[in-house]
Amino acid sequence: MVSNLMFGNFSDRCRAKIGRRTPFILLGAVLGGVTLFLTGMLTNPVLITIVYCACMFGLNAMIAPLVAMISDRIPMNVRGTMSAFFGAGQTCGAPIGTLIGSAFILNHFPGFILAGVLMFLGGLVAVLIVPKEASADFLPKDEGTVKDVLMSFRPPKFSTAHDFYKAFAGRICMLLSYQMITVYQLLIFQKYIGLDDVAAGAAMATMSVITMVVSLGGSLVAGPISDLIGRRKVPVVAASVLFAIGMAMPWIMPTTMGMFLYAGIAGLGYGVYSSVDQALNVDVLPNKEEAGKDLGVLNLATTLGQMLGPVFMSVITVTLGYAMAFPISIFFALLGCVFIMMIKGVK
Repeated sequence: MVSNLMFGNFSDRCRAKIGRRTPFILLGAVLGGVTLFLTGMLTNPVLITIVYCACMFGLNAMIAPLVAMISDRIPMNVRGTMSAFFGAGQTCGAPIGTLIGSAFILNHFPGFILAGVLMFLGGLVAVLIVPKEASADFLPKDEGTVKDVLMSFRPPKFSTAHDFYKAFAGRICMLLSYQMITVYQLLIFQKYIGLDDVAAGAAMATMSVITMVVSLGGSLVAGPISDLIGRRKVPVVAASVLFAIGMAMPWIMPTTMGMFLYAGIAGLGYGVYSSVDQALNVDVLPNKEEAGKDLGVLNLATTLGQMLGPVFMSVITVTLGYAMAFPISIFFALLGCVFIMMIKGVK
């Protein structure tokens, strides 16, 4: 919650000669890579928590400036297409990570080495292939006091940014719905479907391939279509409904096939959602000069969804059982639709 907003705001204001976004991407690559590797090497729960939190600081130091670049440098009429490629990386990266991770389910050490290296390369490759951006010298200089820094973190005023906060609410609902099931995939296969560890790992690998294929297709098609028709809300709402339908599959069929259908239908919906939602978020920004900070505020919705999803899921599974998690997840996905449909300034 803190790091995305912090690094987004700092990257808005950075006057480094190598650009205002680049220093934080490089910092995040090193910090994220090292600490992700260390997470797998530790056995003390407290140390694991501390080091993993540091890893999330590194990850967000990369993500916040990269997302802000969409606002900095991409014209509105092709923003959906560029957002689609950004979303495709995200939607493909997650199932590929699950697929690779399932291969290390019985031997963690090399898996965490690979994870740390990939985290580091994520930032390094981004800096190497993205054209160099300007520093923030064009912004008026403030006095640099503690008050100035703190004031720079102010979120947009609600009275003048209604659409911004509707997008925030829509995203938090969708991410909460998504994370409830995604984070618990292994336990769903084990506790709800009834598979052993080896079978669950194999099923997760298959599910990851399905998700990767449909998500990639949905991401790359939806963004250009959104630009072509000049609309953001329609694809986002359609994707949310599709995601809810996919979520119903394992609820109706508590089998491996039900989870595979979830992967195919919900994966397609989430691929479409992730490709267009980022463009929608950029379109509702009230001030382009503070894109990093304001996108950091919007990305708090992502972080909150990622955090609350597993919390909700743990409470639901203990009190109501795994089966009830699916209709509750569907409810949040559809609630997100309502908030997106309420946005007035974007078609």
